[in-house]
Amino acid sequence: MDIAEFRAGHYEPQFEYESFVPEFIHHDWILADGEVLELLGQADRAIGELNAFASLAPDIAFFIRMYVAKEATQSSRIEGTQTNIEDAFKSAADLDPEQRDDWAEVRNYIKAINFAIERLETLPLSNRLLRETHALLLEGVRGEHKMPGEFRQSQNWIGVSLKNAAFVPPHHERVPELMSDLELFLHDARVGVPPLIKIAVAHYQFETIHPFLDGNGRLGRLMISLYLASHGLLNRPALYLSDYFERNKTAYIDHLMAVREGDHLRAWLVFFLFGVSETARQSVEVFRGILALKERIEREVLPRFSSRRQASAQLLMRHLYQQPIVNIEQVSDLLGTSTNTASDLIRDFVSYGVLNDITGRQRGRLFAFREYFDLFSR
Repeated sequence: MDIAEFRAGHYEPQFEYESFVPEFIHHDWILADGEVLELLGQADRAIGELNAFASLAPDIAFFIRMYVAKEATQSSRIEGTQTNIEDAFKSAADLDPEQRDDWAEVRNYIKAINFAIERLETLPLSNRLLRETHALLLEGVRGEHKMPGEFRQSQNWIGVSLKNAAFVPPHHERVPELMSDLELFLHDARVGVPPLIKIAVAHYQFETIHPFLDGNGRLGRLMISLYLASHGLLNRPALYLSDYFERNKTAYIDHLMAVREGDHLRAWLVFFLFGVSETARQSVEVFRGILALKERIEREVLPRFSSRRQASAQLLMRHLYQQPIVNIEQVSDLLGTSTNTASDLIRDFVSYGVLNDITGRQRGRLFAFREYFDLFSR
């Protein structure tokens, strides 16, 4: 089927409402649209450049921790949480009580991402993996009673109520066959459609099926990164689209609805591919910034420490790339020194402009590697 001939589905009557039934997507596809093909080429090249930079960057696992934290905060913000990337690296005790529910959801999302990426080593991207990840996503947070790890067995909707919903996904009895069709589509190499087009279609389909009672948006966006990693498009999991979707939230939601309501799949593909290119280019610039920052600190800051303190300074600096918010007790434990020695080292890092006190109090002070955070906040 030519993408230009795509038909999204139809509504079927239920008791006092109608639910949307998407068409199956596991079939042959034809892509002959010149603009979409050009955007696809640009996106592929941008991912290639990102892969090259990710291969060159030392300690890449540290930096990917920051991307995971950013993805978790931005994807959760689309759902209405207010936690920012700095908060994601704090402990619950460092937050006001009213912030902790949002924080817990973000921390769960970070755990879910890390779990899913590691699980890909032994399990393909599949409904089983999605269910396992979903269970972790909702563990112990809001939504923990909404069948974590299981496809829904009741009707859900998007909006304030079923009667006044903006969108009603398919009836729950249709979810298993629709998700089976989606899984086949993702893995069938005989379906002649480029990987980026395939995951764009799959993401739309997942959000339209809305297979879980809660967490569909976050899991559907994570599925994009898992697909890119599992199918070899990314050497490292360093591309996450939630920041692009959050900055263009209205357009993101409108495009998904336009596919359902008017079969406008082409417009969604254009929006998606542009986002891949933009996000990959921005990620490359972040890697450039990280390398420049790292080189400057090694050239201008670390040599200022005496030979006796050099090992401690380098160990703390290395730690900050994976945990860019610290307190005195944490640094003391890291270095195996007294709190006074740790405090002295932090004070020097502050005076040299590496760390900033973000609390302004005498007790329980937190120090942030602010310049590093800024690279991920552009």
